[in-house]
Amino acid sequence: MDILEIAGKKFNSRLMTGTGKYADFETMRQAIAASGSEIVTVAVRRVQASVQGHEGLGEALDWQRYWLLPNTAGCATADEAVRVARLGREMAKILGQEDNNFIKLEVIPDPKYLLPDPIGTYRAAEQLVKEGFAVLPYINADPMLARALEEVGCVTVMPLASPIGSGQGLKNTANIAIIIEQAKIPVVVDAGIGVPSEAAHAMELGADALLINTAIAQAHDPVTMGKAMGMATLAGRMAYLAGRIPVKDYASASSPTTGKIT
Repeated sequence: MDILEIAGKKFNSRLMTGTGKYADFETMRQAIAASGSEIVTVAVRRVQASVQGHEGLGEALDWQRYWLLPNTAGCATADEAVRVARLGREMAKILGQEDNNFIKLEVIPDPKYLLPDPIGTYRAAEQLVKEGFAVLPYINADPMLARALEEVGCVTVMPLASPIGSGQGLKNTANIAIIIEQAKIPVVVDAGIGVPSEAAHAMELGADALLINTAIAQAHDPVTMGKAMGMATLAGRMAYLAGRIPVKDYASASSPTTGKIT
């Protein structure tokens, strides 16, 4: 069976989902279930602060069924992200996941384009790895930064396809392909995917997993889109494993050229 393994934890699904931007909890529950996702990310600061739409989020999902991926969304500096990551680990324990040290690291000082700070991300990752976290850093599609974060001990790298929530699709294909080629840890394409064809394309490149939130949550029918994204993730992975045919500049007949009727 084709298993995704991150920091010794094994998952059947290669689609991670988020909890933000849904109209209500029931839609969120149904969409995540339809997607087949097993890893669900939650913004620690928003839950801690009881931001509107996030109240009761800890109780909204069955945490015996899903693996919690706390994230440091809303943190503008490395120091903030480290503090919030510690709260995230405690949140996982409260929800019954005593052995959960996962943290999705986001350091985003830019309020307009929401692009991650590479220096702050590296600094925070270095500290969190020392503290025993399994760090999944959200980054620009920068192959050199991805390599540096792998060397410091991160368990994945999560390059963005395009800006968060933009639905622009894969705008960094060449760099993502380089990251995938060089990485010895799972590569999770995160942010910007808008439709299932883009999800499949990312997996066809050789990505190990995807994280998709807005494209599901803000679709006209989030439940159906969740299912579609799950199917696209699987199809893209199968296509990558199967191996595509070479691209040619000319036609090649699929029917045999021998034994023709004359």
